Amino acid sequence: MEPITLTTRRLLLRPFGPQDTYKVHAACQDPDIQRWTVIPSPYRLTDAELFTATLAPGGWRDDSSYSFALALRETGTLVGALGIDRRSRPGTYEVGYWSSKEHRGRGYVTEAVLGSARWAFSSLGADRLEWRAEIGNLASRAVALRAGFRLEGEQRSGLLNKGVRRDAWTAALLPSDLGLPGARPYLPEQHSERPGTAPDSAR
Repeated sequence: MEPITLTTRRLLLRPFGPQDTYKVHAACQDPDIQRWTVIPSPYRLTDAELFTATLAPGGWRDDSSYSFALALRETGTLVGALGIDRRSRPGTYEVGYWSSKEHRGRGYVTEAVLGSARWAFSSLGADRLEWRAEIGNLASRAVALRAGFRLEGEQRSGLLNKGVRRDAWTAALLPSDLGLPGARPYLPEQHSERPGTAPDSAR
């Protein structure tokens, strides 16, 4: 797919390029980004060069992942990053994101998640957008919940970060959550028991 730019109220979600290398490198010196995301630690300039010049463009070319630089529309300032990755299950994608320390708390990432989700549902044919984060990553969880994701539980050993498997929260957003049609019909189960509860006959 050819890289595209999405526009939200305050942001441009645009493809990364070599011009972003130093800004990405600077932002990713933040200990919180290195702790909670799967980027290398320490994060060297060569890591930023690899991402902006090779990995991000390559994901667009082979339709495996779609990386967006989150830039303010008024100034062009880079405030974060967001990626949508294709999963092995048909119609299923995963979203991940980070924001630079000085621009947190202003709702930029939530705005970007919603804008990219609408694009994924309408242009990629996504029927399900998943979010995962290591248990304890409260900032990422707060963004997901504000964007309308529904928590679905915990996965033991659900995330691999820097060679260590960790337990993860999982959540999902569906087209219907945003008032959009899905690419395929969805028939939700109406009578299933919630996890951890027993049928009345077993109580």
